[in-house]
Amino acid sequence: MADPKGFLKVQKRELPQRRPVSVRLMDWKEVYEQQESGELRRQAGRCMDCGVPFCHQGCPLGNLIPEWNDLMWRGEGRQAIERLHATNNFPEWTGRLCPAPCESSCVLGINQPPVTIKQVEVSIIDQAFSNGWVTPHPPERLTGKTVAVVGSGPAGLAAAQQLTRAGHTVAVYERDDRIGGLLRYGIPDFKMEKKQIELRLAQMRAEGTRFRAGVEIGRDIAWDDLRARYDAVIVATGATVPRDLPIPGRDLPGVHFAMEYLVAQNRIGAGDSLGDQISAEGKHVVVLGGGDTGADCIGTAHRQGALSVTNLAIGQQPPSERPDSQPWPMQPTLFEVASAHEEGGEREYLASTVEFLSNDVGEVRAIRVAETEFVDGRRVPKSGTEREIPADLVLLALGFTGPEREALEGQLEMPFTDRGMIERNVSYETSQPGVFVTGDAGRGQSLIVWAIAEGRATAAAVDKYLEGATSLPSPVKPTDRALSL
Repeated sequence: MADPKGFLKVQKRELPQRRPVSVRLMDWKEVYEQQESGELRRQAGRCMDCGVPFCHQGCPLGNLIPEWNDLMWRGEGRQAIERLHATNNFPEWTGRLCPAPCESSCVLGINQPPVTIKQVEVSIIDQAFSNGWVTPHPPERLTGKTVAVVGSGPAGLAAAQQLTRAGHTVAVYERDDRIGGLLRYGIPDFKMEKKQIELRLAQMRAEGTRFRAGVEIGRDIAWDDLRARYDAVIVATGATVPRDLPIPGRDLPGVHFAMEYLVAQNRIGAGDSLGDQISAEGKHVVVLGGGDTGADCIGTAHRQGALSVTNLAIGQQPPSERPDSQPWPMQPTLFEVASAHEEGGEREYLASTVEFLSNDVGEVRAIRVAETEFVDGRRVPKSGTEREIPADLVLLALGFTGPEREALEGQLEMPFTDRGMIERNVSYETSQPGVFVTGDAGRGQSLIVWAIAEGRATAAAVDKYLEGATSLPSPVKPTDRALSL
């Protein structure tokens, strides 16, 4: 595959340059510049002719990575997008947002920097959109069966596109005023501009998928009524309940969940007018949580004009190199410098937040933190190490605990697992016949690549339920699901 000696001739891993910090902080456009085509082909040519391409094992979608690397190296972009679309409905999203477990599994990564799989992927789809190679694929015939998909994130949209192409009449319900779920309102534009959503939605509409934005199932339409209207229902609502930090001062004005903050900025970016937007302008900002959502808050705060940004994580700083406890082809936990971290601010680890402190008018003015120590396997504040950090705005980016339960439990009597997820069997079906669960609502907070994989697998299960058999691909097997939970 690709250049037989590519990994020997080109050993350096090259990615596109990020725009200068001083420039990109002045707008909300994506931070990366376009990679030169010759450099991209050289990087694709580093893909080895592996006897066993472990990148397949690292990708839950089963992407045909060596094949489209080879095609990109040969300059055959149209064939490359066909191979990429064979396993991935939305490579323009995964190529920008996925942490690329495929690269951690790259065989070349044993003793060299791995192939830039993620960058090759996004370049293939961007070229395809630019050249008009992404076209609708409407079904050849309609089955007469109807499916409702509740939630328009990557899992719900993947299931909807697969089932539409299989000939079913599919309607996607979204309680927000625009389609896209957290892709729309949770991801800042500097990571993915929203035109990437609109391009794909245009294709899906042309294929026949129907979208119903601004409709909340459980309030505007009861769950029982929805079941009565459709032959099958897919719950793809995500794991949207944020993890809280119940310490003194939590209710002070100025302490917010990360999604409250990010959604507001994305609405402003979409042209909405908000009278009560949460803004970091002129404020000392503290972000609690060291993951991707925390980094999104950091980049947003810089663009809004924060006076200072401090990022606190309760755990230890990850290593910069793959640790012995996470050997290849595992995906290691490593210290990463995202584009937002380059833009300024402080990052602190082993910092336990003890209390939010108020000023004279009852707003947050600072947080009290202490060093983290480990006692009986628990992370607790170390006595005698307390100190204060100025904070006019505190953002909680501590992850999510599961899907919202009230309407599902009250109207469908839907059982939940001990982990707070909707209970389902190996075919993604719930205790209610004809009601299926996909994505984070069933597996918990996870990666976008897993969401799309589950959406495709759930579509195959629904098609089989409706038709008795299916030809739709199902990338996630029950054993894979069990191992990934």
